[in-house]
Amino acid sequence: MSELLIATHNAGKLREFAALFGPLGLTLHTLADLGITADVEETGTTFAENARLKATAYMQLSNLPTLADDSGLEVAALDGAPGVYSARYGGVTGPAQLAYLLQQMQGIPFHQRLARFVCVIALAHPNGTLELAEGLLHGVIEEQPRGTGGFGYDPLFYVVDEDCTLAELPPERKNAISHRAAAACAAYPVLQQWQAQGWL
Repeated sequence: MSELLIATHNAGKLREFAALFGPLGLTLHTLADLGITADVEETGTTFAENARLKATAYMQLSNLPTLADDSGLEVAALDGAPGVYSARYGGVTGPAQLAYLLQQMQGIPFHQRLARFVCVIALAHPNGTLELAEGLLHGVIEEQPRGTGGFGYDPLFYVVDEDCTLAELPPERKNAISHRAAAACAAYPVLQQWQAQGWL
């Protein structure tokens, strides 16, 4: 049986990967499915380092090929912040985080508010092989939150080609263009190759 551990407790994330990897016919497991409760500390300074740390640790705990991802927002005018600290930027969460980011961006004109969402996927195999795949989504930081969908920074992330923020997009459209979808598309041929080699 072709099995892959998706190193997450997030059911939404599992659904996204299940849809993207569907044609491979893999049996996907979450950490909860396998009774894994250990938390891997994200001590890396890059998305790639954190994804690698998580994929390797959970692969060793499960002895299964494992996918882990790390993602976040990089704002050019803030020298790439919040970056790997996206989830805890400014020491706040939820709506307060949007307010904090807007405060940091005060006085910066629209054409200088370029940003991107980054997702790095790490695939770790019990045979010691480790592969990375990256996905990006480019946008601009809005001056006010717009939309009620999505989560995190979505209400402030304006996607030029869509002429709206991520929070204004239908979920299926957001999932189709997201940085996570792009990273998953880049990871897809790696999984295909592992299948062809009999590793999955």
